[in-house]
Amino acid sequence: MIAPTSVDTNLSQLLEEVSSGKIQLPEFQRSWTWDDNRIQGIIASLSQGYPMGAVMRLQYGNPDIKFKYRPIEGVSGISVMPEHLVLDGQQRLTSIYQAVFSDKCVKTKNDKEKKIERFYYLEIEKCMDESVDRADAVIAVPADRKIKENFDRNIKLDLSDRNKEFANKMFPMNIVYHSKQLTDWMMGYFKFYNGDSAATDLFMEFKAKVIDTIIAYKLPVITMDKSTPRDAVCKVFENVNTGGVALTVFELVTAAFATREFDLRKDWLACKRVIQGRDDTLRTDLLDGIDETTFLTAITLYISYINKSNGKSGAVSCKKKDVLALDFDSYIANREQILVGFQLAREFLLKYQFVFRMRDLPYTTQLIPLAAICAALGKSKCNEPNTIKILSRWYWCGILGELYGGANETRYANDIEDVIEEIYGRPNASRTINFAFFSSTRLLTLQTRNSAAYKGIMALFYMQKCRDFMNNITIDIVNSMLQSPDIHHIFPEAYCEKVGISRQKYNCIVNKTPILPETNRSIGGNAPSVYTRSILKKVVGLTELELKGRIESHLINYKSLATDDFDTYFIDRAKKILDLIEIAMNKPVSDRNAEITVQQFGAALK
Repeated sequence: MIAPTSVDTNLSQLLEEVSSGKIQLPEFQRSWTWDDNRIQGIIASLSQGYPMGAVMRLQYGNPDIKFKYRPIEGVSGISVMPEHLVLDGQQRLTSIYQAVFSDKCVKTKNDKEKKIERFYYLEIEKCMDESVDRADAVIAVPADRKIKENFDRNIKLDLSDRNKEFANKMFPMNIVYHSKQLTDWMMGYFKFYNGDSAATDLFMEFKAKVIDTIIAYKLPVITMDKSTPRDAVCKVFENVNTGGVALTVFELVTAAFATREFDLRKDWLACKRVIQGRDDTLRTDLLDGIDETTFLTAITLYISYINKSNGKSGAVSCKKKDVLALDFDSYIANREQILVGFQLAREFLLKYQFVFRMRDLPYTTQLIPLAAICAALGKSKCNEPNTIKILSRWYWCGILGELYGGANETRYANDIEDVIEEIYGRPNASRTINFAFFSSTRLLTLQTRNSAAYKGIMALFYMQKCRDFMNNITIDIVNSMLQSPDIHHIFPEAYCEKVGISRQKYNCIVNKTPILPETNRSIGGNAPSVYTRSILKKVVGLTELELKGRIESHLINYKSLATDDFDTYFIDRAKKILDLIEIAMNKPVSDRNAEITVQQFGAALK
C-alpha cells in the first residue's frame, strides 16, 4: 500500500470538484445530517479562518474496490465517474457546499428535528464589531428570504432582492466562491450607497478581513492511493469516524455488490427470514441474534473451505479481509447452501442439544463454524448418528471449555477442517476438543446466565428431561415453548441468607435449576423441607414418591433436600453436574480430587 499524502488544498477547488462530480461519496456513507445550528457554526469558523479538520479521500479506480458511489447531497445533474471518494469530512464538505457554493436553499432541520429550508448571510456590521461573537453574525433566512414574526403576520427582515440585501448590509454566503456574482454584488453595493464613504469603508474592511479569508481558505486533504486494499479502507474509515456509527464489513461488501446492481441489504432480509425460521411451524427466536456480518463470515468460511477442498486455494480463512474480498459470483453460487447450513444448525441445537431460545444460546459465534460445517456436509450426512455424536462433542467442548469468546476466526477455520475430517474418519488435529478444559471449581463461579458455560449446563439439565416440581411438565422443546421455564434457586436465597450459607455456594449454578413460574412461587423463600410439603398439599393426588422422582430428575438428592441438608445436597449435585460435563465433552474433569477443589467445596467431587 502506498502511504497516503496530505496536501493543503484550496476549499474553492474542493467545492468545484464536488460540484462537477470529481469528488463523490462511497455508497456506504451515511446521509448528511447536520442541522441549522451546526451549519451556522461552521460558517462562522470559515469566516474567521479557523481550522476545521482534514478531509480524507480515496482515489477511485482500484478494480478490486468497485464501490458504488453517489454525489454529495445537494449536487444534481451529474452522471460521471468520480476521481475521489470522501471517507472522512462528508458532513463538513456537504454543509459548506450547500450553504456557501450552491445557489439552492439548504434543506436542513432545526434543533427540534423539524425540516426547514435556509439561505445563509453574514451581517457585515456585526462581523466588523470585535465585541460580537462571529456566530451571532451568521443569519439564516427561510427560502423566501424573509424572517417573519407574530405568526408570520409581520416581516422582521426582508432580503428577497439585492437592494434589500444592500440596505440591511447582509452578504449572501453562496456567492463568495463565484467571482462574477461576487463582483456584481460588490458593484451593486457601491452603486446602492452612491459614494457613502462610511458604507464603502465598512465593506472594504469586511472584504479584506472576511471575504478574502474565506476565498483563501485551505483544508488539509489526505489522499489514499487507489492501490489501498479494501480492508485498509475499512479500518481507516472506522478510525476516523469515531464520532459516528462505525462502518461495518457488511456495508463495505454491500457497496461493492451494488456495482453489480445487487442490493445486498434487501437480500440479507430474505436470508435472515430463512435463518430465523420465520415460516417454520414451530417458531423460536433461537437464531434471531445472527446478524449480517455473522452471516457473511459464515458464507466466507464455507466458500474458503470448499475452495481449498477443490484445490482452488491453499488455506481456509474467514478474517475480515477475507469477508471484504468476498466475490459476488461466489456469494450468489453458495448463498442457498449456507442457508441450508443455518437451518441444519438450528435443527441440531433444538433437537439434539436442547437449546431452545436465543437467551439460552451459549455462543452466537460458534454458529459460524457450525453452520459452515453443516452446509459442507449436507442434510443427509448431518443426520447420521455418527455425525451427530462428533458434532455434539465438538460443540460441548467449545462451550464448556469457553473457547468462543472474542475473536475466533482462526478457530473457525480449524474447526471446519478438524470436524469434517473426523466425521469422514480421516486424521485431524481436533484442536478445539484437545484444548478444551473444564475445572471443578468453575462451578462455584458460574453465578449468572451471562457465561456460555452457565447456559450450556442448563441445556444439559434440559437434556435430562427434568420435570417441573408441581405440574410434571418436562423441560423439552415443545413444553418450553408453551410455558417458558426460568432459572431459580433450589435452596432459596432468603433461606440461605437466614441460615448463613455462603453466597458463593447458594448463588452458583450447583444450586440452580429450570422450573416454571408456579413452582417458583410455591418455593418462595422457604426451607426445602417446608416447600416440598407445601407442594404435596397443593397438587391434588401427588404422592411423595412421585414428587421425589420429579425433583431427582434435576439431579437433586431428594432426601438431603427434604431434610434441609445443604452440604450433602450440594456436594452430591456438584458431582452429578461434573458427570454430565464429562459425558458431554467425552473427557474427564481432571481436578475433581484436587486440593483446591476440596478446599473450596469442602469435599472431593469424585
